[in-house]
Amino acid sequence: MDPKVGQYLLFFGFLSGLVRCSTAMVFWSAVVELSYKDSQNISVRQSCECGVYGRHSLLESTWGVVTLPILDPKGCSQEPVYSRNTSVPPWIALIKRGNCTFSEKINAAKHRGAAAVVVYNTDGTGNSTTHMTHSEAQDIVAIMVGNTLGTYIANLVKSGLEVNMVIKVGSPHGPWMDTYWLYFLSIAFFIVTAASIAYFVFISAHRLHNLRVHRQAERRLKSKAKKAIGQLEVRTLKRGDEETGSDDQTCAVCIESYKTGDVVTVLTCGHIFHKACIEPWLLDKRTCPMCKCDILKALGVEEENDKGSSSPPAPDVTVITVSGEETLYEVPLTEPRGPEPRECPHPRHYDNKAFERDAEAAGGGPVA
Repeated sequence: MDPKVGQYLLFFGFLSGLVRCSTAMVFWSAVVELSYKDSQNISVRQSCECGVYGRHSLLESTWGVVTLPILDPKGCSQEPVYSRNTSVPPWIALIKRGNCTFSEKINAAKHRGAAAVVVYNTDGTGNSTTHMTHSEAQDIVAIMVGNTLGTYIANLVKSGLEVNMVIKVGSPHGPWMDTYWLYFLSIAFFIVTAASIAYFVFISAHRLHNLRVHRQAERRLKSKAKKAIGQLEVRTLKRGDEETGSDDQTCAVCIESYKTGDVVTVLTCGHIFHKACIEPWLLDKRTCPMCKCDILKALGVEEENDKGSSSPPAPDVTVITVSGEETLYEVPLTEPRGPEPRECPHPRHYDNKAFERDAEAAGGGPVA
């Protein structure tokens, strides 16, 4: 795996862990809506986002008639009695904080049939609330409100009024949740996404550039090779030439016998082939089909490697050191991969004896 990709994955893992950690600290506010008719039979409606859902509460809306425990306002007894016919749902238990755990309060009301539980804070705390933890009392809506609001609702119920309450899911809150946290996540996501896109664009552009350079080098090499091949000597076989006098004389490329009138190319190593056969062969293979001489190199066409150097890379050879009596010997375990094309002699030697005679007559001496 690419190291940069690993760094990106690690950064994503860090962000996901940070999100999970912060999610555990996020809490949801509750919208509390009250409706009742006062002593003058006037409908009163009040609403505020002044409650907090418990950590293990169901995060959903509910409604019901507010009901108080009669004997114990803190609702800590095992079978608390409420000031309402609890067989007629839905109703919401309003319980004061203290004397027992939140789980015990909530479970006691839940067993009596409450649709939800509202716990209000202790005296002297004003409108402050806390994030309740009640892991042993789940599957019920449980919120906390401040002492001021809870006492106000309790007094309404004690005065004989029927108070209806609607609890709705409010807004999430937590460290940086409202502004900075969202900004941080947005910026971090943008940076990581932009970096990933830039990295892959760079890799793609780099590969396309290398491919374009490679193709340009191939075109240049092919152009040079065509020009060099054009420098090779071309002959037209005549009646009486040695190549046309025997069926044993064949072109090593097409395995066809030479005939009078065939156009052949004489390579620098002296071997001859059909011109139409050897030219495509040299463009692809570079070497003589018979002796493996590098014909193009002999003509001055060097093959370029990836770094632009004409020298071939050194073969990989595994070497071990063997200790003798007084000398250390290095012994290769593997041979270089494939034989390298051998250098062709610059003086031309032609296997065609008739061409040798023609060349000797033209130059005034034997051909070496």
